[in-house]
Amino acid sequence: MKEKKTNAMRILDRNHIEYEVNRFPVTATHMDGHTVAKLVNVNASEIFKTLVLENAQHEHFVFIIPINDTLNMKLAAKAVNEKKLQLMPLNDLKQVTGYVRGGCSPIGMRKKFPTIIDNQAKTLESIYVSGGERGAQIRVKVSDIIEITEATMTKITEM
Repeated sequence: MKEKKTNAMRILDRNHIEYEVNRFPVTATHMDGHTVAKLVNVNASEIFKTLVLENAQHEHFVFIIPINDTLNMKLAAKAVNEKKLQLMPLNDLKQVTGYVRGGCSPIGMRKKFPTIIDNQAKTLESIYVSGGERGAQIRVKVSDIIEITEATMTKITEM
């Protein structure tokens, strides 16, 4: 049976970027990153989550951070030259990005948003991010994520 491709996977394929898909069973409830790490048998330090924030004018920004850490809102705002940011309302996520909670990939959103990756990714050759649907993680080289999302890298987390 042919593997179902998400928009993120199709974009990686189209750009000849190598990636690895790890699929896992999902439940009706939201799973945290540590549960996902166990299900795909990967060290939690290699899994990064995608957060979408917005400014007062509803302009959107994407932040990719390790699941073990918390986004520092002041550092995040500074990274994109904003005074203040807040998490985008969950109800708007699918309409803005094309993805659902737990399946929001930084690759292949409906629009290209300014994207920042926490600098902890510098210590890794590749990281896992959502594959574009719940139950799929993709392993991609950090350099390839930077290239495909046009991301910059800086410190945006607190432990």
